[in-house]
Amino acid sequence: MVNVSRRILVETKNLLREPPPGISANPDEDNCRYFHVIMAGPAGSPYEGGLFKLELFLPENYPLYPPSVRFLTRIYHPNIDKLGRICLDILKDQWSPALQIRTVLLSIQALLGSPNPDDPLANDVAKMWKNNEIEAIMRAKEWTQAYATDE
Repeated sequence: MVNVSRRILVETKNLLREPPPGISANPDEDNCRYFHVIMAGPAGSPYEGGLFKLELFLPENYPLYPPSVRFLTRIYHPNIDKLGRICLDILKDQWSPALQIRTVLLSIQALLGSPNPDDPLANDVAKMWKNNEIEAIMRAKEWTQAYATDE
């Protein structure tokens, strides 16, 4: 079994016992550093009604280094690229060991509710968001319907 810190075990137990609203994060059966995440799109956002799959991986040196998180479900968002990578400060230079998996997941969910086209990862989406926000929101809703719902 992979060397797992007490902190990871405690965080995992807390996540399973009291999941953040609209988010489930379950550790993989074979690797307790790897989580299968399902995130509901926030109410009032273009992603409302969608269920997005993400993967979260805790590196060997967690919590000194941030987790790696990636969307597996396609999403039209200026801060998430085609590969599912997420542009979020706490996943990069603003990481602090005081943060937890729960904080990261809630921050990603908040990012869905407040896209930031001024700090893009998907430049084409950010350009659309800035030049024609109504069209961008409509496209985000269409993608949510197409890729993040079972309908």
